[in-house]
Amino acid sequence: MSTAEKLETTQNYKVADISLAEWGRRELEIAESEMPALMAMRAKYRDSKPLAGANILGCIHMTIQTGVLIETLLELGAEVRWSSCNIFSTQDHAAAAIAAVGIPVFAWKGETEEEYDWCLEQTILKDGQPWDANMILDDGGDLTAMLHEQYPAMLDNIHGITEETTTGVHRLQEMLDQGTLKVPAVNVNDSVTKSKNDNKYGCRHSLNDAIKRGTDHLLAGKKALVIGYGDVGKGSAQSLNQEGMIVRIAEIDPICA
Repeated sequence: MSTAEKLETTQNYKVADISLAEWGRRELEIAESEMPALMAMRAKYRDSKPLAGANILGCIHMTIQTGVLIETLLELGAEVRWSSCNIFSTQDHAAAAIAAVGIPVFAWKGETEEEYDWCLEQTILKDGQPWDANMILDDGGDLTAMLHEQYPAMLDNIHGITEETTTGVHRLQEMLDQGTLKVPAVNVNDSVTKSKNDNKYGCRHSLNDAIKRGTDHLLAGKKALVIGYGDVGKGSAQSLNQEGMIVRIAEIDPICA
């Protein structure tokens, strides 16, 4: 039996465990208190619905914070279909909470590469047919690439793409240089609110936590080499340093250095 056959579902979602939805909902409520900008947008625009008619394909890490974004988009009038941009980054309780309220989401932690591609396709397809999407929110460029390579006719209705990461921006630039990028794209990664906030302070907050959760190692006294000293490198170096690690940095750009 192929992976696609094993993954076949009559439900408009595929998550690890839908019973995790209540846990996910509690964490979504906590996260809302830490995301005042999105909550302010809900309060200001929930009645006028400025995103009415927006059919959004999303491929961004399916975390609790992304769940707050998804529900904000819906409150502002949009419809969405969602998958994660990384096979390991999904928080299963977040995906379950989003699926439980009827939002199409296809994501779970620990996908194989074949399952990952299947999830991207389910994001694109509704009832087995290309969805009437008109916007793309991407992280890394995989969804954008699949649309260009396998579903090019859908691009006629796509107004634009937003790309969150440096990797995805580089892929878009390559497509632009080769003349294969068929729709306008916005480089979210280099916006001030992203690069000067998430890249530095987000990495400083999360890197040491991720290493400790993944390895259960004591970091103090260990040696770390940070390769690259842009905003992500700065935040990463600070994160490791505050754990008591001996940190060195390698950087070829004299301005960053």
